[in-house]
Amino acid sequence: MRILKNLMRDKVATLSLSVIVITIVVGLFAPVFAPHPPNEVHMELRYASPSWEYLLGNDHLGRCILSRLIYGIRPSVLSVLVALFLTVLIGLVLGFIAGYFRGKVDAVIMRICDIMLSFPGYVMPLAFIGIFGVGLENILIAFILMKWAWFARAIRTSVMQYSQVDYVKFAKASGIHDLKIIYKHIVPVTFADVAVISSGSISSMILQISGFSFLGLGIQAPHAEWGMMLNEARNVMFSRPELMLAPGLAIIIVVAAFNFLSDALQVALDPKLLTSKQYRREREGIHNEPVRS
Repeated sequence: MRILKNLMRDKVATLSLSVIVITIVVGLFAPVFAPHPPNEVHMELRYASPSWEYLLGNDHLGRCILSRLIYGIRPSVLSVLVALFLTVLIGLVLGFIAGYFRGKVDAVIMRICDIMLSFPGYVMPLAFIGIFGVGLENILIAFILMKWAWFARAIRTSVMQYSQVDYVKFAKASGIHDLKIIYKHIVPVTFADVAVISSGSISSMILQISGFSFLGLGIQAPHAEWGMMLNEARNVMFSRPELMLAPGLAIIIVVAAFNFLSDALQVALDPKLLTSKQYRREREGIHNEPVRS
């Protein structure tokens, strides 16, 4: 409740959260919100201008751009959230094991993380696509295999920090089971770090998914995806630039919303940042006060 109250005080965070919730709801219930089937072809409406029936116009096959934009939320945003959940779950488990128990287990997990993190960001997905073929599923699997190591290392650092506090040492000395100590004492205090790290990674994953689809390596036709919509409209980007405007703005708005929410979440979860932010506002208000004669 405290976190929610702190977020609600920030107007940008409230707006960003509203955009994200609306996007997720529309994506989940795409058949309800889409005015037309996304893959319905009408060649007589090829490159048709916006109308009351087709609010954003039609593409090169006469398909409804608005409907494809709505259905594109599923691979562009919802699939990323699922992949991120699995990635964080794997990194969370291994990070807790490495940070809490340490020793040989920590050394083995961290060496594996070093190997995975040695690959540049796009090399692993490209290699995975080269071996198993193009497709959204292969890209998501490659993301999970590549990014769990980064989460595991970051979570391990946080767990090592909190596992050295006095009340955790006292719990260990009292003979309390390690799993109970982790659940009751370490998970709550590391939640802030996990939430901030996770929310900050969504934007980059959305951009990468759209980038691969733009290159033709992601989801394949006739399915709708924002990056692929940009790819399909690039041939007429100078004569019909509005065809790239809708998916481009959708990517920008959603990515910006996740970025702003991540910043606000970091401030809401860390009282020190919240205090310093309020202090800066108070000082700015003092300096901006008019001088009274």
